[in-house]
Amino acid sequence: MQHFLSIESLEASTILGLLDDATWLKAHRKDGSVKPLAGQTWAMIFTKSSTRTRVSFEVGVHELGGHAMFFSGNDLQLGRGEPIRDTARVMGRMVDGAIIRNDSQADLQEFAEFSGIPTINALTDLEHPCQVLADLLTVKERLPDWRRARVCFLGDGDCNMARSWIWAAARLGFELVIAAPKAFQPPPTLVHSTGFDGITVTEDALAAVAGCDVLYTDVWVSMGREAESAQRLELLKPYQLNRHLVEATGKTPLVMHCLPAYRDKEITNEVLEAHADLIFEQAENRLHAQKAILRAVAAG
Repeated sequence: MQHFLSIESLEASTILGLLDDATWLKAHRKDGSVKPLAGQTWAMIFTKSSTRTRVSFEVGVHELGGHAMFFSGNDLQLGRGEPIRDTARVMGRMVDGAIIRNDSQADLQEFAEFSGIPTINALTDLEHPCQVLADLLTVKERLPDWRRARVCFLGDGDCNMARSWIWAAARLGFELVIAAPKAFQPPPTLVHSTGFDGITVTEDALAAVAGCDVLYTDVWVSMGREAESAQRLELLKPYQLNRHLVEATGKTPLVMHCLPAYRDKEITNEVLEAHADLIFEQAENRLHAQKAILRAVAAG
């Protein structure tokens, strides 16, 4: 695998292989014998702030034997208007791989094209594939028949996380329900383009969660959307992940949040704390999933 740019671009076999490798790497983390990045330097170019993504990638590169160089948007000439392709061609001559977190999927793809080095999507406007791979690892660990799970995504159904779940469901064949108000639903053309009929989009949160094995939510006001905060909070209020919706599943569901969490907005403090062990295991799994991604792209 030369790059890791999206879930959309992957085959089911590739996703499953990455999950199997992440499971193995997690189990063997302490033996220190796997060093596929030995002698390598990887650039981390982050124009958007992060906690889990930065820490997990820096630790992951180190544990695999490499060295990570972190650059914020203001550390590079990109911040002064240098074209992404020029930055890519410079980086491609000096480092062994790049991990990019920015607003633009198009810029990410352009970097991969012009740099000639393995490139990993650490978040763009369209997808957050590293996060959803860690999420799938978490579900796989907890549900023996995980590929038959019914997953409900609550809230902003057109954000990068919802889109990543759409492509994950389409590739792996599990049922996905997206509960969101009309203004925050994914475009019907996107859902149709997957060619998978196991994705449902609804405004009815109560009906959406019925029979679900996994309940998932994300922040309602993403970075760059702060000006829309009041409107978003009002429209998305009926989709808060709370005890009422958890009980309405009729099961004991996995409750997941990719963090950071804004308590008593998209998820109640009560529900988050009741499921904190799982949610922070989910956060830890970013490390193991991303080590599998690093190993795969380093191998080419």
